[in-house]
Amino acid sequence: MSVTLVLGGARSGKSGAAEALVEALPPPWHYLATAEALDTEMAERIAAHRAARPAGWITHDTPFNLAGTLAALPPGQPALVDCLTLWLTNLMLAERDLAAETARLTEALAAPSRTLVLVANEVGLGIVPDNPLARRFRDAAGRLNQAVAARADHVFFMVAGLTTRIK
Repeated sequence: MSVTLVLGGARSGKSGAAEALVEALPPPWHYLATAEALDTEMAERIAAHRAARPAGWITHDTPFNLAGTLAALPPGQPALVDCLTLWLTNLMLAERDLAAETARLTEALAAPSRTLVLVANEVGLGIVPDNPLARRFRDAAGRLNQAVAARADHVFFMVAGLTTRIK
């Protein structure tokens, strides 16, 4: 069993690459979706994303309790988390304890009972944000990505649909 982190910017190809890693394994595959449909446009994105996945995927909506959802999955069945950045956003907007939630997640990654692929945005490559909330988010995303990468067996970085192995 292994943990893989796929990082990249928006529309870098990270979700497709992560799905391909999981689909290379025998189904059923578990898709842990962290997005919430808070508006019509996001609901349409989520619906399109689900429709594009082939049969064999079991979707689990988990905007908050990611570690708990992972623990409840049947052992040995591969899983994909898409994405950690939206999960972090949900936690921040709900004013949850980010350090505690990150610790719960990284503990779950310490002894995986399945092949697990996680997707996250790399948001630290741009300018310093101009407001406190955006700076707090950028910093929290960087800390989350570092914590998950430290536990991961493999880390890939996506740019323009191309994959670079980092770890």
